Amino acid sequence: MSTDGVVIVGTGVAGATAALALRTGGYDGDVTLIGRDPHLPYRRPTLSKDVLLAGMPVEKALIKPAAHWSDIDVEVRTGVTVTGGETGPRTLELSDGAALTYGSLVLATGGASRRLPGLPPGPRVRYLRDFADAVGLRDELGRAGSVIVLGAGLIGSEVASAAAKLGASVAVIEPAPLPLVRVVPPSIGERLAGLQRDAGIDLLLGVRPGEITVETDQVAVALPDGAALVADLLVVAVGSVADTGLAERLALRVDDGILVDERYRTSAEGVYAIGDCARVPHPLDGGSYRAENWSAAQDQGTAVAQVLLGESSAPTVPWGWSAQFGAVLQFAGWPAADDALEVDGSMDTNSGGAFFARCNRGGALVGAIAMGRPKELRAVRGELSEQIAAAVAR
Repeated sequence: MSTDGVVIVGTGVAGATAALALRTGGYDGDVTLIGRDPHLPYRRPTLSKDVLLAGMPVEKALIKPAAHWSDIDVEVRTGVTVTGGETGPRTLELSDGAALTYGSLVLATGGASRRLPGLPPGPRVRYLRDFADAVGLRDELGRAGSVIVLGAGLIGSEVASAAAKLGASVAVIEPAPLPLVRVVPPSIGERLAGLQRDAGIDLLLGVRPGEITVETDQVAVALPDGAALVADLLVVAVGSVADTGLAERLALRVDDGILVDERYRTSAEGVYAIGDCARVPHPLDGGSYRAENWSAAQDQGTAVAQVLLGESSAPTVPWGWSAQFGAVLQFAGWPAADDALEVDGSMDTNSGGAFFARCNRGGALVGAIAMGRPKELRAVRGELSEQIAAAVAR
């Protein structure tokens, strides 16, 4: 690794973990962490949970206190973006006019909320991605008697849960037939739909919203039957997109994410990518995927540090959780809507009990989904890690 040090672009958990792991692993060169967010690295899962519901201040959400970064000699530059650079001479240009050189560059630029055309954020329309978004949404939820949420994915469901808990009347509009339809099998989607309806959510599934009209005191969403939903606030949660802008300016290979190999190397020498922005090789099926959750980003931050330190690094197994409507949904591996399930526990939408489901595809284990069964979920992560080790050894 060059003596010019490591520059990490992105202060989310992927970038922050990479910096921390480099120091823990004994790297004594320069480490610079750059992020557009004005805050020090913080725990993003708190946004749709503790920040919305309890008003958690950013200081309580920090991954490490400010003094820690100084103590381990990591320079954290917040509120700064990389505006350009060249991978040949390994240089970067920053929005504050500074220029940097690097020996290794790690892109951990994350993702951005998918925006609907002609629907910018404002007092009546909110998106949720960073701390400022969460604070603005929290303030509006405190005033809103009624809320429409577009999207029944993880973020949409968590926002709907928080809004309902804060006393708002909530309607969720989802074009798919069930919540989380792209990532969980139908029986689990039905269970999640039951949770929402039991909480009093007006859940409109299989409904594609029409024209959205934003006025000073309300927002209206046209429905296919000619009717319209009217509310004080609209929250748009229709997915995210990888932030590949810098990668494209650096002429890296990009295809719905920055393309990397099994050691997180991009198409340019000395440049790596991790977290939500990276499309990594699938360790079992030969394809590639983007792991868009906190735990996977954290694992990839550790893994890329091991690579930079010259150590071996095994592929990671994605895992995560979602707290919504009084339940915690846990998942591991690569579950998908068409998986065959082996279920232990009740899948009755009226039951509130725990369950554990192994997800199989082509006769092989690919993941698991559970509520209230963390021990079994950890066991599946171990099984998948063993499968990966066997595949790598072949």
